[in-house]
Amino acid sequence: MPGVRQAKAAETEAALKAAAKEVFAERGYLNTKITDITAAAGRAAGSFYNHFAGKEELLQALLADLLAETDVAVEADSEHDQDFTARAAIRYHVAFYFRFFRANRTVMVALYQAAMVDRSFAATLNELSAPDIGHMAEHLDHVQRTGHELPGEPLAVARAIGTLLWGFAHALLVERSLGDLTEEAAVDLVTDLIHRGVAGRV
Repeated sequence: MPGVRQAKAAETEAALKAAAKEVFAERGYLNTKITDITAAAGRAAGSFYNHFAGKEELLQALLADLLAETDVAVEADSEHDQDFTARAAIRYHVAFYFRFFRANRTVMVALYQAAMVDRSFAATLNELSAPDIGHMAEHLDHVQRTGHELPGEPLAVARAIGTLLWGFAHALLVERSLGDLTEEAAVDLVTDLIHRGVAGRV
């Protein structure tokens, strides 16, 4: 029956995704083989290719899932403020990003590893991330329209902020290279840096 087959296919896909995250956390993305994923999922090795062309496509699917979940969470959050002239609005976005990174650290690190060794994957990652960068650029465009002077064009500043957020979150939550700095203190530090950079000049 079509409905039963679709349900089983969806169950297998979900199992492969969950197993991939487990194995990535244990071995790292680059050291993980497809057979490692299928073994952890309890599925036949050949079943993987019924759902994904390769490990990279599975990772893209994991990112797409995360981005979709994030969009739903942001839209449902009444505290989401788009006015980046206000420190509180910036802090909301920074804190949200740190929570997102912490909750999805395994996938975030895997994305970085994949992009470092595969230019085509890096291009795909940029394409998938473009809507979020564009969303931030819209916030910055509003800052500019209120009379504040940005240090560059909104899209370029948005990309700079995105790089800052990723790098600082990685240093804090993965490398553990920021000493005794707490996550709350890190959020405040990055918030102040962004706020002064985008709303400090009129």
